[in-house]
Amino acid sequence: MANLLRAATWGLFSWRGYCSRGTQGRLSAGFVEALKAIVGSPHVSTAAVVREQHGHDESMHMCQPPDAVVWPQNVEQVSQLAALCYGQGVPIIPFGTGSGLEGGVCAVQGGVCVNLIRMGRILELNPEDFSVVVEPGVTRKALNTHLRDCGLWFPVDPGADASLCGMAATGASGTNSVRYGTMRDNVLNLEVVLPGGRQLHTAGRGRRFWKSAAGYNLTGLFVGSEGTLGLITAATLRLHPVPEATVAATCAFPTVQAAVDSTVHILQAAVPVARIEFLDEVMMDACNRHSKLNCSVAPTLFLEFHGSEQALAEQVQRTEEIIRHNGGSHFSWAKEAEERSRLWAARHNAWYASLALRPGCKGYSTDVCVPISRLSEILVQTKEDLEAWRLTGTIVGHVGDGNFHCILLVDPEDPEELLRVQAFAEQLGRRALALHGTCTGEHGIGLGKRQLLLEEVGVVGMETMRQLKATLDPRGLMNPGKVL
Repeated sequence: MANLLRAATWGLFSWRGYCSRGTQGRLSAGFVEALKAIVGSPHVSTAAVVREQHGHDESMHMCQPPDAVVWPQNVEQVSQLAALCYGQGVPIIPFGTGSGLEGGVCAVQGGVCVNLIRMGRILELNPEDFSVVVEPGVTRKALNTHLRDCGLWFPVDPGADASLCGMAATGASGTNSVRYGTMRDNVLNLEVVLPGGRQLHTAGRGRRFWKSAAGYNLTGLFVGSEGTLGLITAATLRLHPVPEATVAATCAFPTVQAAVDSTVHILQAAVPVARIEFLDEVMMDACNRHSKLNCSVAPTLFLEFHGSEQALAEQVQRTEEIIRHNGGSHFSWAKEAEERSRLWAARHNAWYASLALRPGCKGYSTDVCVPISRLSEILVQTKEDLEAWRLTGTIVGHVGDGNFHCILLVDPEDPEELLRVQAFAEQLGRRALALHGTCTGEHGIGLGKRQLLLEEVGVVGMETMRQLKATLDPRGLMNPGKVL
């Protein structure tokens, strides 16, 4: 029976240490030499350990390594690699930092992994236009370090120090999205190498306008495409002024309902909150232990406000009134940068704090988003479901836009528990759909949510996506097996 259960969960939840192929052999020696002729011998590897490293992300999807890994240094090399692979019928899998959570880099049909991390230049900075052009090897922390002397920053913050072009590919967001929007709102233009090697500039070469009514939104098509339509080799991003002043706070609530009600009331009062994060009592206990905090073990909001000193005083006063009205207490305000960084570091380390609750277990993160009017309903139901399914899990979320995650702790050697996790995740996704939400707020579809995507967009929606995919990638070689 245990073997049957293990087989049933193998494809989705086998931990990445178990690889689907142990040896490389799909590519001919001549093809590998052709790869080396394009990027140079030091930038091609068929070593098993390198391929395994590139066959998984941070998810629990089974490691499925490519047949070779290449590291191009410029867009011309990427174009040549795409033309070579496509002409020979070899799958192409783009790779950034490998920090995804939906198995998006698994080479389900083998092929060539194109690791773009060595294309790491900031190509063009236009402070007066609030824009910057970056290559795919530039991460969000590296960009903000580069920007720190010009009074600008890039606010989209998924937690991990991900590649900015990878963030565009997955449609990432994070803690600042309630104020500054997601990647979809902050990508102005993309340079994309299409499957056959042609280069596309989705908004026109060199353009960096904030709005346009010129034809189809090609930029929006590639944001969130998860590497299934082309390789993003540069992104033009919208920047924002660094706020004059910043203040952060935590506050505890007697119930989940009270915390979510406060969130809704703050937004309805038009308080321009920059961050508003929810952590349940299990998550707060884990953060206290892991990050040496001393917060109440209760449903908690982490908040941050940006603006002038005068504006912040008004925002803080209004927010305190709303929170106290909903039973909030144990306020802790952080104005100094070091103190704020400590709070948000604890929030960003929530994944590791959760893992520490069950040493030796692995983590699986859900990712649903619902209208904020239905948020308290689904959060309360989710808490009940965790108990009913006998699962250990924490809840953390970007509640200002209705997005939250369950971080489930799983014993990878317990096939019955793996089945319960899979069933719980599917039930949660369908519950979000029933409440007019989405099965993924920011992690993407990847391997695990393809059926839920069909249920979300319907048959006509899926047919339209397949037609778009077939037009741009008629041979189905761009990151095959993902999304569709």
